[in-house]
Amino acid sequence: MTRYLLILFVLVSAGCNSRAQDAYMDASAEAKEKTYLGGEAYKVKTYKQNFKAEKPKNIILMIGDGMGVSQVFAGLTANHGNLFLSNFKHIGFSKTQSADDYITDSAAGGTAISCGVKTYNGAIGVNTDTVAVKTILEEAEEVGLSTGLVSTSAITHATPASFIAHEPSRGMYEAIAADFLNTDIDVFIGGGNDHFTKRQDKRNLLSELEAKDYQVEHDMDKIAMVKSGKLVGLTAGIHNGRVAERGDMLPVATNTALNILDNNDKGFFLMVEGSQVDWGGHANSSIYIVEDMLDFDKTIGKALDFAANDGETLIVVTADHETGGLAIAGGDMNSGMVKGEFTSKGHTGVMVPVFAYGPGAEEFTGIMDNTDLYKKMKSLLLGQ
Repeated sequence: MTRYLLILFVLVSAGCNSRAQDAYMDASAEAKEKTYLGGEAYKVKTYKQNFKAEKPKNIILMIGDGMGVSQVFAGLTANHGNLFLSNFKHIGFSKTQSADDYITDSAAGGTAISCGVKTYNGAIGVNTDTVAVKTILEEAEEVGLSTGLVSTSAITHATPASFIAHEPSRGMYEAIAADFLNTDIDVFIGGGNDHFTKRQDKRNLLSELEAKDYQVEHDMDKIAMVKSGKLVGLTAGIHNGRVAERGDMLPVATNTALNILDNNDKGFFLMVEGSQVDWGGHANSSIYIVEDMLDFDKTIGKALDFAANDGETLIVVTADHETGGLAIAGGDMNSGMVKGEFTSKGHTGVMVPVFAYGPGAEEFTGIMDNTDLYKKMKSLLLGQ
């Protein structure tokens, strides 16, 4: 009973801050955007399916937050019947339930994937007893691999945070930011600058990161120029805007991270999150979902460019949960029109897809638990 009271206290105390950061979940203005009218398709390449090794030297984990099968098919329809995801021949499904709820949140869902344990909704890198559990990113660091995180949300938001931080509540953004100083992560790019600089404890974490030899940049053009060393790229005070505002931030940031991480001959682990597919689901906006699904798929194309050329890189694409209960009520492959209907403004409990490409991809087929993703990646990358 004491443990649950502690958890409740932490969640309540973090509540005001969390609500401010998660205002996107009340995006009622988007509710009328049920139909994406279509547009010009981008070209999709076909990549080779033969690789240099049976096990990967590198893993790129890509999480489309809130991305269920309907979101994928909405993107496929919008791009006139094809996605970079079409290159993924090994496909499975992940069960997303958390330790305390049939409907997971991103914190518990992310922690299951990053740490291999089921935990309560809101937990960041801790088990149900609020005890820290090592993440696959931290375990990769321990054996000399390079590591990175990229997100369109604040880098301190639930999904990226669950790979690097250990806090009892996802709303503890400043504590999560401070946890970055406890690691040797090589590159992280996303929003969240305010959590590093405009803090109640008056610490300037960016100055502390610079003292640890990190290059700190805020402009994507400058971030994209970095090819080596350690990089902090904070592109927004809290979250980055929609695609129309942030442009090609996610594909460029991912490509930048890959350029930096590839300098390590031992290999690397990189997590990339397309955060705002989820936000479109919360807003019940087909337009928002499609534009971010396409942005995420273009980012997958950057990962495929690298992996196909490298021949030793495994890409795993999945979601932490589905959002919105999206159903495809109509569409046109020729025009790219997609009409969506929704059953919820929150998350749902359905299985989410898992796509894999590269050495070890055959391990990610069938129905699996979200914790199995961690176990399979750890076995393939670290031999453990």
